[in-house]
Amino acid sequence: MNAFWHRLKYTIQEDFKSLMDKPQKKENPLALLNQYFLDAQKQTAEIGKLLERQGRLKDELESERQDADLMAMKRRNQLELAEATGEGELIAFAKEEVEAYEGRVARLSVSIQDATHELLSLERKFEEMKHRVRDMRVRQLQLMGKENVTRAQEKMDRFVTPDSTFSTLDDLHSYIENLGGGTRTTQSHSSMEQRLDSLEKTHAKS
Repeated sequence: MNAFWHRLKYTIQEDFKSLMDKPQKKENPLALLNQYFLDAQKQTAEIGKLLERQGRLKDELESERQDADLMAMKRRNQLELAEATGEGELIAFAKEEVEAYEGRVARLSVSIQDATHELLSLERKFEEMKHRVRDMRVRQLQLMGKENVTRAQEKMDRFVTPDSTFSTLDDLHSYIENLGGGTRTTQSHSSMEQRLDSLEKTHAKS
């Protein structure tokens, strides 16, 4: 029975260790933290189920000890009756039964004591694990916020100083003004040319 508890204890502790000491790869910090957080949530749920199971097993051990204790008491009373009657076979049988049940009570008591101690130890580690998962969630939110701010700043920077022919709105305004001026100049030249042509024709007729 003790071996069973030790195996269960080591199984849960290994799960704790794999979560706490998981090596980190060189990846995007937020993507890594997201995956790490999902893994932590999954392992937390699995370990929580193991702890619930261990609690139920401890309750079963206590129930077994109670039954064995009752039977030991019953057999002790029967032993007294057998000794009073002087029936040797019954006395021998009752003694064996009392020893068997008392031995079982003693072994179960040790197992329950060990199970209680180990369960309390694992529960403390489990609470620590849940705090670590919660801290990861806070860190995840912080990184998401920073990433969001960085993206927003990049978009705003591209708008304020766009990578194009017109680096600023003032440049764009100047270009439009120059286009208008060029058009007016061209129109003005065309009008002068027409007047010169008309003057030339009039002069020729005269």
